[in-house]
Amino acid sequence: GLYAWVHGLLTSVDFNKTLMQGMLGFLLFAAALHVNVTELRQQRLMISILASGGVILSMLLVGGLTYGLLNHVLEVPISFVYCLLFGALISPTDPVAVLAILKHAKAPKELEMKIAGESLFNDGVAVVAFLGLLQMVTSGTGFDPAHLGKMFLLEAVGGAVFGLVIGFIATRMLRPVDDYIVEVLITLAAAAGGYALAYALHLSGPIAMVVAGLFIGTAARGGALSDHTHFESFWVLVDEILNAVLFVLIGLELLIIRFTPQFTLIGVLAFVVVVLARFIAVGLPFELMKRHKVFTPGAVKIMTWGGLRGGVSVALALSIPTVL
Repeated sequence: GLYAWVHGLLTSVDFNKTLMQGMLGFLLFAAALHVNVTELRQQRLMISILASGGVILSMLLVGGLTYGLLNHVLEVPISFVYCLLFGALISPTDPVAVLAILKHAKAPKELEMKIAGESLFNDGVAVVAFLGLLQMVTSGTGFDPAHLGKMFLLEAVGGAVFGLVIGFIATRMLRPVDDYIVEVLITLAAAAGGYALAYALHLSGPIAMVVAGLFIGTAARGGALSDHTHFESFWVLVDEILNAVLFVLIGLELLIIRFTPQFTLIGVLAFVVVVLARFIAVGLPFELMKRHKVFTPGAVKIMTWGGLRGGVSVALALSIPTVL
């Protein structure tokens, strides 16, 4: 039947590799290419706080609340590090889903930049935290905050620097070019080759592609490149196609999930926990900053419910070994 066909299709597709080592680099590069850096820079403080401290706070809140609910309310014994693992994979907002909504929503520009900037950069922080926790679980070394901090600095900061280098090299190559096909090939090489090389160097590929896309997009809009550059139109098409494929895969994944009363109850409670953690992780920075800055009315509520999760969370969840 349909279930058998979908199950056979998905078992032949490694969702984690397809997204994390394939589609994600192109999606983030395409999304960042169309973000206005000047407007993004005006919100840099809040974006930095939300994409780093906000994600870590959300991870800890989700992990702690989930641990308490499962162990003391539902009496499902589970280790705290597994709950943190769940918190790490569910805390980042998905840039693909968020930016797709923002294209059609008429939100204030200030709020739009906060949401877009956070969703672009928080992936790198969450992925590094998730991989560090997963490494601890699989190796049996236990929770080690110092190791996580070192890993974050190496991957996230190194990824940002690497993205700047890729963006600079690609921009220098694009400047003398006035041919649509060559421009497309150069940007494709920057996205595909840069993402693969970042992973080979153990740097954050997502952050590298966001920075590279922002750098090249800014150069194109600033007139540093040829007046006849049309590669942005190509990347709009790539973005739309990969978005469609991604959400179809997510929908198919849902079809093969076996729902039981216990799992359904845990899922409902986890949803409440994740939304509550998101509300606190977003609301706290706004509360601390509102004395020095005026924010859009209802910004916390909009960002709480606008913090959509998508392919990144699904891919991270599917990367966990079934033996754990």
